[in-house]
Amino acid sequence: MAINWFKYSAPSSFYGLAGKLIPWFAWPAALLFCMGMYIGFFVAPEDAVQSEAYRIIFIHVPASILSMMIYLIMAGYAALGLIFNTRLSSMMASALAPTGALFAFISLWTGALWGKPMWGAWWVWDARLTSELILLFLYLGFIALQASIEDPRRADRAGALLAIVGSVNVPIIYFSVQWWNTLHQGSSVKLSGTSMHIAMQQAMFTMLVAMWLYVIAIALLRVRSIILYRERNTQWVGELAEVKQ
Repeated sequence: MAINWFKYSAPSSFYGLAGKLIPWFAWPAALLFCMGMYIGFFVAPEDAVQSEAYRIIFIHVPASILSMMIYLIMAGYAALGLIFNTRLSSMMASALAPTGALFAFISLWTGALWGKPMWGAWWVWDARLTSELILLFLYLGFIALQASIEDPRRADRAGALLAIVGSVNVPIIYFSVQWWNTLHQGSSVKLSGTSMHIAMQQAMFTMLVAMWLYVIAIALLRVRSIILYRERNTQWVGELAEVKQ
């Protein structure tokens, strides 16, 4: 039987679907996170150059990747909401922003913990670090801009413009180590292969998948709250509240 996926573009329909999907992403995320941490900190061997300090990459690298990917997805949803005036798209953009800001902060924080033993400084105005800091400010600016405008539709449009313009920063972050002479090391995993130990690779990709699943689960949880808040005056929310009582 064919499923009419378009009906889930309505907040009222998506609310129930999101509630059913959350456990399917949250529990595997928790399991894979524990597995990734165990492999990364207890199975993977010590690095020949960076010693034990390198293990921060199992958190730092996935968080950095997701901070960029979440922004692009957020900007994509915001653009859909702006162009097609779809309410759910704008709500998804709003739901993703806090998680993206969290991962950008984790990227900078773990980068500082990694940079101190490697570079001898907590912070340097490196091209990648600086552009990642700008990414964090873009997330915070998006959140603050939407919160400062009372009308949700106007807030969505203003936030969408900021998100779309700010998306040019993502390729700058990614290609900064190639475009400029920076202290930040390049990617250890390339299409041509990698010199990383197999256990290191397993830990890295396990943590990446775990964080992806976490992002999906928390975004679905948050968008349900946004839907209830924005649709609070509709009949279906009132009926839902009566059922819960």
